[in-house]
Amino acid sequence: MLVVVSPAKALDFSPLERPLPVSVPRLLEDAARVGAVAKKRSRADFRKLMSLSETLADLTYLRFQAFDVSDPASDAKPAVFAYAGDTYKGFDVAQLDEAELLYAQDHFRILSGLYGLLKPLDLIKAHRLEMGTRLKNERGADLYAFWQDRISTLMNEDCEASGGANVVVNCASVEYFKSVDRSALEPDVLTMVFKEERAGVAKIVSFYAKRARGMMARFLVQHQIDQPEGLKDFAEDGYVFRPALSDASSYVFTRLQD
Repeated sequence: MLVVVSPAKALDFSPLERPLPVSVPRLLEDAARVGAVAKKRSRADFRKLMSLSETLADLTYLRFQAFDVSDPASDAKPAVFAYAGDTYKGFDVAQLDEAELLYAQDHFRILSGLYGLLKPLDLIKAHRLEMGTRLKNERGADLYAFWQDRISTLMNEDCEASGGANVVVNCASVEYFKSVDRSALEPDVLTMVFKEERAGVAKIVSFYAKRARGMMARFLVQHQIDQPEGLKDFAEDGYVFRPALSDASSYVFTRLQD
């Protein structure tokens, strides 16, 4: 069983406080192709493509001008430590010991607009490239066209190698999971849904849902859950599994809000 999450816009490239075994992204040649296309774009292009401020567009432009995969370890950091958004605050990698990190290396994946599919200890360079970006490339009009077959192929291999149920646990956003070619994906997909309940009405609140998806991914890793049934025991931060709202393709968890 394999759990998949989105990356994050927020990054943390401060030095690591502990030595770790690291790996190199497996789709590095493809990342170089994407990087080469992005390198040809102007600051104004990035502002338009990703609705960025002038400051962020300038930073994105400069990062792609410097992007070079020939030395993967230079100015790089393991992905699960480099991403710092809400999902990663929920995942809270600092709670994992080395044995749990190594388990995550075989059971946890990150979708990426630049790198395709990452293991948590894969070294990445600072970047910003959302999967939904309409960056025309050799394989199509956007990054979905570029990555779909490659991501699904790797996920098939990784899920089979992970053991347990042949299931991908989807803790990614809709935008990012669209990068997976579902018609070519062999495992079943089980999507995790988190809702906030107030006055008898349950709805998804993006900020909370992102954090909860990270917490669920950590729960799976720390408890080495390899069957869907085990995910129903997730009860962090007040969430409870709601069987009446769930089905074979999605597990719904809710919590009460004052």
